[in-house]
Amino acid sequence: MRYLNRETTPLPAQIWNEIDNAAVQAMREVLSARRFMDLEGPYGVGMTSLEVGADEFCREPAEDEAAAVLSRAISVPMLRKNFKLSIRQVEAHLHMGQRFESSPIEDAAEAVARREEDFIYNGSPSFGVEGLLTARGRNEVTMGDWSKVEQSINDVLKAVETLDQAGFYGPYALALPPRDYNNLFKRYEGTDMLQHDHLRRLCKLGIYKAPIEIAVLVDARVGKLVVGQDAMAGYSSNDGIHYHLFISESIVPLLIEHKAICTLSANPAAA
Repeated sequence: MRYLNRETTPLPAQIWNEIDNAAVQAMREVLSARRFMDLEGPYGVGMTSLEVGADEFCREPAEDEAAAVLSRAISVPMLRKNFKLSIRQVEAHLHMGQRFESSPIEDAAEAVARREEDFIYNGSPSFGVEGLLTARGRNEVTMGDWSKVEQSINDVLKAVETLDQAGFYGPYALALPPRDYNNLFKRYEGTDMLQHDHLRRLCKLGIYKAPIEIAVLVDARVGKLVVGQDAMAGYSSNDGIHYHLFISESIVPLLIEHKAICTLSANPAAA
């Protein structure tokens, strides 16, 4: 991992451990898709694209013509965020026992995590990367007003039935925008049961708050997340006042079964 330049920096192993721990904890607070999709890798920073599907003829060759066989590939994005640590504060922590200031690390790690979530859910159409909310051929249903008790279970049941009919019988994971996720922590009238607990029986892979605008239900066979380089911190330089560092990773969603996805969009009439 020489490209991370750790061996060229004056930062001791103790500081690198604190940087790594702060970054991991901050990313865990943001990441949702990694909690219900399979991970494959890491394969290394050199993985810039990923072949998908089978090789195919670009067209049927004529009798006297050579055939052309093509592969399909998707780009593996590199996500990166720079940050700075005060040289004086690092020295004070090492030699005077002062508190280690980890907020710049956490801010950078959260930015990388949010960008990862954006790629997984929304993809990048211009680079041929499809996300859970944008995959062609996915199932779609409309949802009502989740501030009303019973509406959430009715809408998710409708999505489950849609996936059942497509041949995907679970287990399921449900990712929700914050407003819809928060609405689940209401009790059914006259009972001690939360709507969240009720839905959890349908969604055995979990219910997650995610930075998205519409909800999505996915079957376990939807695909996987392929990791080139997992999130790591590296060193760029120092200017005598700050150490200049960065956090980077490379990851791409590989959606295998688009019909294993059902998005739940707001009903305009209900809105």
